[in-house]
Amino acid sequence: MAGHSKWANIKHKKAASDKKKGKVFSKLAKEIMVAVRESGPDPSANPRLRTALAAAKNANMPNVNIDRAVKKGSGDLDGANFEEIFYEGYGPEGIAVLAECLTDNRNRSSSEVRTAFDRNNGSMADAGAVTWMFHRKSRFVVTGENADEEKLMEIVIDAGAENIDVDEDVAEIVAPPEAFEDVTRALEEAGIEVSESGIIYHPENVVEISDLAVAQRIIRLVDALDDLDDVQAVHSNFEISDEIADQLEDE
Repeated sequence: MAGHSKWANIKHKKAASDKKKGKVFSKLAKEIMVAVRESGPDPSANPRLRTALAAAKNANMPNVNIDRAVKKGSGDLDGANFEEIFYEGYGPEGIAVLAECLTDNRNRSSSEVRTAFDRNNGSMADAGAVTWMFHRKSRFVVTGENADEEKLMEIVIDAGAENIDVDEDVAEIVAPPEAFEDVTRALEEAGIEVSESGIIYHPENVVEISDLAVAQRIIRLVDALDDLDDVQAVHSNFEISDEIADQLEDE
């Protein structure tokens, strides 16, 4: 069940940097708004909203921001009307890339995503070209002294967790999407603080990258997409070898 991944550690550090920039709160607010508009403001009757609120809590999103997003989604406050769009494509070495967007302007999003692909050794693809390579999964990141393989297995395996990757003081837990609330509850009851959580698109198979220059090109593409305001998340099927991950950390 368990493993290790220096690449997961690097991804967590980037996510922590994004949180400092406020990017995470902006994306979480959009997700909350869309969830409320889709199925109402009652979390008990809206699984997508429950997941979004749990992710916001784990990210330490201020309650005032959460309340504002709920009110915008309910129409109590003015807010943009976002729609969900997925853009698909390929990156260096033919890796699959899936850009998950919430946007109020489809033409703008399409143009910006295409430009990011074109400028970073990638290419857009038709709908359905790469989505079949991914499955929806729950993902949690635990850091610090609680990033202990045996300790976490005892807590989350009965809640439905499928895999744990541990590298130094970062643990990445993956579970089925329907187990999100159960794993969240299990971690809360055990007093385990989660630094990241959400529903992701997890690749069925991965392409290991063992060339530094290729890894750098792939990361530039992913970062360019992830930096776009309309992009909620970027999913891909590459995995960087530990040797290359060490070199990236040293840069």
